[in-house]
Formats: sequence, C-alpha cells, structure tokens
Amino acid sequence: MDVKESYNNWADQYDTNVNKTRDLEALALKECLADIRFQSCLEIGCGTGKNTSWLITKAQEITAVDLSAEMLSKAMEKIYSGNVDFIQADITQPWTFTNKQFDLITCSLVLEHIEDLESVFKKASERIKSGGYVYVGELHPFKQYSGSKARFETDGKEQIVPCFTHNLSDFTRAARNNGFSILDVNEYFDDNNRMLIPRVLTILFQKA
Repeated sequence: MDVKESYNNWADQYDTNVNKTRDLEALALKECLADIRFQSCLEIGCGTGKNTSWLITKAQEITAVDLSAEMLSKAMEKIYSGNVDFIQADITQPWTFTNKQFDLITCSLVLEHIEDLESVFKKASERIKSGGYVYVGELHPFKQYSGSKARFETDGKEQIVPCFTHNLSDFTRAARNNGFSILDVNEYFDDNNRMLIPRVLTILFQKA
C-alpha cells in the first residue's frame, strides 16, 4: 500500500484514533509559530485540517496541499473559509499547483514519507519570499530508530505507511543547500517527560 492509498484509507478514522504524534505535533506547531508573523501560508500535508484551523487565525490566505483526496475531503468538511484553498497534489512532482510566493511554508508529518529532502527544499526555496519561514514538524528520528512509524488499523489489520528515516543533519543540510538558515530546533516529549525518547522534532528555517 503506497502513501496515498494509506492515507485515503486512514482518513475516516484519522481524527478519532489515539495518535500521540498527531496531537503533539499540533501543539508544537502552535508554540513554534506563535511569535512569527505571516500573511500567506503554504501548508504542505494539511491532512484533515488539524493545523489549518489554527493557521487561518494568523494568515490572510492559506494554500493547503495534501496527497490524499480523502484527507482533504475531511478538512473541507470542517473548515469553511474563502481564505483557504485546498489542493490535491504530490509534492515530489513539480509544484505547478501554485505560482505564488509565501511568507510561510509548513510541513507537518509529511517529510518522513519522502525520500529526497533536497528536492523538497529546492522547490520550497522557489515558493518562499526573502525572509520567509519554513516550519518542519516530524516524528523524531530517535522514535524512528526504535521502530516507530505512522500506522493504523483497518479491518482488524495493522497498516504501516511507507516511511524513510531522516536524521537531523539530513534536514539541516538540505535546507542550507537551498538558501535557508536554521533559526530554531526543538524536541517534544510525551507528557513533557524529558526522561523519555522525544516524540516530535521541529525545525524553523528562514530564507536569506
């Protein structure tokens, strides 16, 4: 089962499943971007709109992109705003879905499903304004090392979404190679217990 099919099948239960990574990343995004000003946002991997509803309280316009039509359908059922444009697209392909430049690009729990980070940051650098920001929120590599992956159950069977393990240096190298500087790196823990393996990694970049 490929990534698109996996998330299409997951969509009906995505918002109701117990999912610590989903919930912690949503909190992490709000904390990371709380003091960042942005009028336009390209949201990569918007899913069912878990972050879109908060981002639109800060932005004047959002282009919300996801690979899964079923996940997008759930998002559009929840979010009624003329300021949000929902688009189905594969970000590993040319970004013909928009010709705009944005103040902020967010990537939430999506880059683990993409092998070539370099190509994503190259495309992001073409769609971000000078001085604009890129936020990345991912399942922490340490969790991946211990065997954690995006997964869900359907028809009594566990489904594991195809994933790639990216180290912290993989993100920072791909970003630097495409004109981004690193502003902030944070780790988030279950129940804020720093004795545990961190669950979520966030990195905030800025375009020179």
